[in-house]
Amino acid sequence: MAHYYSKNQEVSHDRKQLQFTLRGYQLRFMSDAGVFSKDSIDYGSRVLIEQLDIAPNAKVLDVGCGYGPIGLTAAKLAFEGHVVMVDVNDRALALARENAAANGITNITIQSSDGLAELGGSRFDVIITNPPIRAGKEVVHRIFEESYEHLNDGGCLWIVIQKKQGAPSAEAKLQLLFGEGQVKEVIKDKGYRVFRATKELG
Repeated sequence: MAHYYSKNQEVSHDRKQLQFTLRGYQLRFMSDAGVFSKDSIDYGSRVLIEQLDIAPNAKVLDVGCGYGPIGLTAAKLAFEGHVVMVDVNDRALALARENAAANGITNITIQSSDGLAELGGSRFDVIITNPPIRAGKEVVHRIFEESYEHLNDGGCLWIVIQKKQGAPSAEAKLQLLFGEGQVKEVIKDKGYRVFRATKELG
């Protein structure tokens, strides 16, 4: 069985149109079977989106972009910057491209990548992820490690994670990577926790 964090999806299509107001922007999305949270934007992503602090000229990366709600909202916030959106799921990537076009969002690059493996030496001011918890802790922690390496000095990694799905171990891993004083819990909301980890200036 292919999971939403698998490259190829063989499940039958079940396309549906979704519409949401995110950070004051009215956005519409096409969703489909075989992608994460296909029926609605999941609550954790919404909590994360509402907390994001992104400069207008920021260079941003959305890891595990799905059909695009986080990355496309980030592109609206970074209207003078650029957002790279990556996912391993080919169906999700096709939807993200379709949704970017439908919303007239052009300051983006959407590409296939397993975590950050295909990003070469690219560096970012902001990295955002609602990590694929069901892929396992090893995968999630690898995303954290790769994100640290791809952040500019002073840049921030934003994550959302449920307490019962590994938030304490995620926080510990972030503190190990970034330094204890560099990790802040931004909000708790219905069991979801948003963390911001800041890479120290070199």
